[in-house]
Amino acid sequence: MTPAPAPAPDAAAPIAPLEADVLPESDGWPDWAVAVVKAAAAAAYADAALADPPPPAQVAVLLADDAALRRLNREYRGQDAPTNVLSFPNDDEPPDGEPLFLGDMALAWETLAREAAAMGKSDRDHATHLVVHGMLHLMGMDHEDDDEAAEMEALEIEILARRFGIENPYEEETA
Repeated sequence: MTPAPAPAPDAAAPIAPLEADVLPESDGWPDWAVAVVKAAAAAAYADAALADPPPPAQVAVLLADDAALRRLNREYRGQDAPTNVLSFPNDDEPPDGEPLFLGDMALAWETLAREAAAMGKSDRDHATHLVVHGMLHLMGMDHEDDDEAAEMEALEIEILARRFGIENPYEEETA
């Protein structure tokens, strides 16, 4: 029996009012990166927000390189190695009338590209997944235990499939 085709991406679904300030710091990022980051961040916020409709929000995203992520990872997590994405949630309440600032996210191009190649995925799809993953962290989700990980992964899989037509990033490739 052949599996049912993946649902068509739901690009027309309403997107929450999210302003993503994307700061390309490294020259390695492709031209499509800013648009992909903004779309993935907005989709994750729209689909994971607890309020209906979600309140206006902001996020800052740094498009960096391995050296920058290594410094941040060492400083904030005590791990002296580059990583693909880091999220720094903001817990402060916004002043009246101001949008909610969710926090900061940083991505490393070299790590993202290496991982995508190793998994046989496109850089764009992997970047989309990492931004969705990072946004869920900014919104309070985590994967410290098996239940939390399963809940977070399920939401990532749903957002990626419904909004972008991206297959389950956690599924192992079979040859």
